[in-house]
Amino acid sequence: MRPPSRILIVVGSRATLVRIAPLIAEMERQPKIRPILVHTGPYYREAMSDQFFGELHVRQPDFDLGVDAGSRATQIAEIIKRVEPVMEEVRPDLVLVFGDLDATLAAALTAAKLGVAVAHVEAGLRSFDRAMPDELDRMLIDAISTELFVTHQSGAENLHREGRSEEHVHFVGNVMVDALLAFRPHWEERAKLICPRLGLEAGQPYAVLTLHRPLHVDGPLKLAGLLDGIQALGGGQLPVVFPVPSRLWPRVAGHDLVLAEGNLPRGSRNKRLLCIDPLDYLDFIALLSMARVVLTDSGSVQDETTILGVPCLTFREATERPVTVTHGTNRVIGIDPGRIAPEVLQILDDPPLLPAPPPLWDGRAGCRTVETLLSRRIAVSDPSRPGGGNARRQKVS
Repeated sequence: MRPPSRILIVVGSRATLVRIAPLIAEMERQPKIRPILVHTGPYYREAMSDQFFGELHVRQPDFDLGVDAGSRATQIAEIIKRVEPVMEEVRPDLVLVFGDLDATLAAALTAAKLGVAVAHVEAGLRSFDRAMPDELDRMLIDAISTELFVTHQSGAENLHREGRSEEHVHFVGNVMVDALLAFRPHWEERAKLICPRLGLEAGQPYAVLTLHRPLHVDGPLKLAGLLDGIQALGGGQLPVVFPVPSRLWPRVAGHDLVLAEGNLPRGSRNKRLLCIDPLDYLDFIALLSMARVVLTDSGSVQDETTILGVPCLTFREATERPVTVTHGTNRVIGIDPGRIAPEVLQILDDPPLLPAPPPLWDGRAGCRTVETLLSRRIAVSDPSRPGGGNARRQKVS
């Protein structure tokens, strides 16, 4: 009897772990598969509390690489250095990676050098803007990967244009949607309390802002321009809630229109802009779900608002998730601050009609991914190979 196939799953952030949790849970229900989870860091120690694992039913990683924050090149190099001995010890039949993080690229490169097959979940996304660092990561990860699991038919079309065989491209849906739907009872409960927590009146309309891409936040003038454009919204009639990444707090607090008050955690607020600390996954989805409009430069937020039925304005010149635009929930508006207020007011005056979710965004992408792995015997364990059966949770340094 063959031992279970060893699938090494590499994740690089708390958000990635949450989103891929339903896929891991599905693998653990299959006796023919043994998932082994590796978290690269740097967010493991500060964000992965016991409460997090208990509420979301996310299992503890088997390996914590403990890679600290640094430049992109430094992080990729350090992850390769630390994940290689893990792969050599575990001897996986398949390495599974998710999204377009630097950790994903590092793990895929390491596996390929060791001759291990790579499966890429959320493959085929393209913005066709190579000036975006994430676009280069996506293309490299897909070029390395053996099997490619796409969220939408457009991803399959992109890969076919790049010469990938249909045999290795699998349209399974969006595992990010699996997570959002699986945890719905939890974030819906929190959504009832979100306005009081923010100091807003119950039922008061508000917008949500998320910013993290270097194009928008690494230059103080760019960030200030966007904040000025956002604060031009209608005299404070629509407050904008901004969960501020930790590294941006000095710049946001120094913005002359953001007035500090002590009634929120590290909070700054005025009539138009409400700045708060980053939220955990459940609180963040609760916040999005109750918003009238979301302003973002994030790819994942574009997907999440599509399922939540919340209008989204994306600060980019292009998006790698065109289905969110054709679906009708998302508009790509560029990065001109002067466009923000008119676009928001147009949405408030004429909200989009929301059709059914995109094809296969139904909460079963993880099931289809595992079924594909099993039916095509993509991950087949070789009983003659030594090692691999004794993975254990440990800190790698």
